[in-house]
Amino acid sequence: MFSPILPGIQSIADEMITLRRQLHAHPELGFEEFNTSRLVREKLQAWGYEVQHGIGGTGVVASLHCGKGPSIGLRADMDALPIQEESGRAWASQVAGKMHACGHDGHTAILLAAACELARRRSFAGTLHLFFQPAEEGHGGSGAKRMLDEGLFQRFPCDAIFALHNMPGMPLGSFGFRAGPFMASTDTITIRLHGTGGHGAMPQSAVDPVVTASALVMALQTIVSRNVSPLDVAVVTVGALLAGDAANVIPASAELRLTVRALKPDIRELLHLRIRQLAEQHAAAYGATAEITFEHGYPVLFNDDVITRQASLLAREYLGAANVQEDIPPLTGSEDFAYWLEQVPGCYFIVGNGDEEGGCMVHNPGYDFNDNALPLAASYWVRLVEYWLAPEHPPAAVAG
Repeated sequence: MFSPILPGIQSIADEMITLRRQLHAHPELGFEEFNTSRLVREKLQAWGYEVQHGIGGTGVVASLHCGKGPSIGLRADMDALPIQEESGRAWASQVAGKMHACGHDGHTAILLAAACELARRRSFAGTLHLFFQPAEEGHGGSGAKRMLDEGLFQRFPCDAIFALHNMPGMPLGSFGFRAGPFMASTDTITIRLHGTGGHGAMPQSAVDPVVTASALVMALQTIVSRNVSPLDVAVVTVGALLAGDAANVIPASAELRLTVRALKPDIRELLHLRIRQLAEQHAAAYGATAEITFEHGYPVLFNDDVITRQASLLAREYLGAANVQEDIPPLTGSEDFAYWLEQVPGCYFIVGNGDEEGGCMVHNPGYDFNDNALPLAASYWVRLVEYWLAPEHPPAAVAG
């Protein structure tokens, strides 16, 4: 009976699951993945890879050359989140206030398992680069961008690149693909409204930034509904309104903090424009002034059409058509792999983490990666590399 899990991966699955749980118990935040990075490079060196480290701070790149042919890259992220774990697992985080709440421990273990099997088989023609990236979560900056700024693809050129992410709520054993824009851009915008403070009993003598901010919150909600086509995706969320600390005092200022998402660069620009216009004009209407700060985050993640189609067809062959969604709806989350896809064509896809009752989404204190997904995803990585770097007939999109 056909099994989607390769025998070589099955033989090391328990070892890799133990490694994954070790990573989970000892999480490290972005650009602090010193122990994780050391463990990763020790494994890769033992398997015969050429290993470079310290790229982008704590990043690791491992290369395996097997004859002449194209080159591809597979990426895993390594960082944890500043969240106190409440999963109750035996391997729960041993570090207060830090946990692998997004499954990057699983992503790292998946790629290591694939790396072990690929080094053993060496049944491809070309160059394989494995990228273990720090700081995907953006705390302290983007690890992907920092690696790029240090000449990542000049040092390790790739014809195609790939990355995956687990997805709670999606059945175990299923994969999801989408060509074109798949993950949203993200920006953080801070609006500081300056008024004139005063006594709460004499509001006529003040310019109340709380009232101004309250009206602005409602006005901002019209941007998506009245400026963006219903056929496009956009999000403007006010996550914080900070003003004053006493019931009888009108503060001198108020602050709004927004997260803004879009799936098209032109929609992203439109949102920025309308937020600035509404903030400045609303403030003026109430006699206040607006100070606006834009913190530009990750760009839109754009999957190459041909490469994504080939990757999804391979998944259909591997998992069966019923377990592969080839046109999964786009996601309004963001991902710094988008920076790499601006320079090298590739595909970012999702892997089911299970849809069991009581499960929870990522970035939740109760989340844990599903270890049963590890051998499935690792087997796919092996098949993908051997397909893309096949000596007989490499894919036209890569072979050129």
